Amino acid sequence: MKFWRTIVVSIAAMIAVVPAARAAPETFPDVKHLPVRKAMPDALTLDDGTKVTTVAQWRVRREEMKAILEHYELGHAPPPPGNVSGQDIKSGVLFNGTVKYRLVHLKFGPAENPGFDIAIFTPANSAGPFPTIINPSFFNTPGVAVTNQLPAPSAAATNLQARLRLIFNSPVAPERAAAGFSNELNRGYAVVTYHYTECGADNAHFRDSSFYPVYPGYDWGVLLGWAWGLSRVVDYLETQPFVDTNKLVALGHSRLGKLVMVATAFDERISLGAPAGSSGAGTGAYRFCGPGRGGKEGIEDMTRKFPYYFVPRLKAFTGQMEKLPFEAYWYIALTAPRPWISIEGTDDQNCVPNAVRQSVLAAKPVYAFLGVSPDRVGVNYEPHRHMLTADDVNAMLDFADQQLRGIDHHRRFDEFPPESASATPGKIPAKANAMVEP
Repeated sequence: MKFWRTIVVSIAAMIAVVPAARAAPETFPDVKHLPVRKAMPDALTLDDGTKVTTVAQWRVRREEMKAILEHYELGHAPPPPGNVSGQDIKSGVLFNGTVKYRLVHLKFGPAENPGFDIAIFTPANSAGPFPTIINPSFFNTPGVAVTNQLPAPSAAATNLQARLRLIFNSPVAPERAAAGFSNELNRGYAVVTYHYTECGADNAHFRDSSFYPVYPGYDWGVLLGWAWGLSRVVDYLETQPFVDTNKLVALGHSRLGKLVMVATAFDERISLGAPAGSSGAGTGAYRFCGPGRGGKEGIEDMTRKFPYYFVPRLKAFTGQMEKLPFEAYWYIALTAPRPWISIEGTDDQNCVPNAVRQSVLAAKPVYAFLGVSPDRVGVNYEPHRHMLTADDVNAMLDFADQQLRGIDHHRRFDEFPPESASATPGKIPAKANAMVEP
């Protein structure tokens, strides 16, 4: 592990001194003028057709790739505000003194006006620094009291829908959250969590919420906004002595898996990205999922159901996915040489294992080019549908231990379910700590 760590540090030093000499052009062709690309666009080929053979060229290629993703899928975010600070609201010790808890309000931006709350959980047996997991959540930020009335279930709502609405809108006691993070805390990790909608409402009116009103003039979809918000958490954590800033892990499930995927690719301070069940417009290669290309959830489904996640031009690829000038695996490639793992369920009704496989296999050559082991790209499958389980989190922790802490669990992270595998209802857990539907 020391060998790989030395190599990664050396590559990072080489990259840091190379300016972004050339980025993707500021103007891009309309979708109708893009050529058909049956193969996935190569991350190691510059836009002018030149093969990437040096680290300097790779740095240029990274900027090209980011510009293409911003134009056709994500939109553009404002620069980092540079003034993130935190104000402690609550603190305490939980579970007979074994866990420390803090509720912190982050402030940043013009007049430090926009901001949001984060909850921090750390093992109490040490001052750290701890490897730290940033885990945006579907649940309310622990310790934040929710006083607004829950909407009454409509006549058409099922009992399950009503229960989910109640669960995801109810206050979360710090003790309850700490219990849910007990495995991470017992293994020496700190956990930072927050309700993802504090970084933008999950609807078409997101520009009226959170920090968006003070940043007019940007064309970002809310997915990039959520990722930008996670980076503001990183800004704050860099100032905190309990954090080992060389071991920052981002974990999220479903739409929050997409959030983590984007944030890790665009923020090189995140040490390891762990998107889970990221579904359509997530980890799985776009050319291998969706209608007629592997089934389940593809970009067309996402732009139909959640168009506000993206820029409007992404929808123009409906029915002509082979014109995409990018691919999902670019997010993994942009993460290189940092480790990355996709957490998946064998029976996930939204995710196509072959699409995930295509992304993982396509990203590995970038890691090899940068001189690190392709095993830094991992995948793990557990027997369940679209959810995040304790077994998933254990797998992520084992991978993080191996890649960031030099703790070898003698576990493989390169195995996919058989192509012919059918659903296994008897093996599907009855409960999970994430949304059933993305």
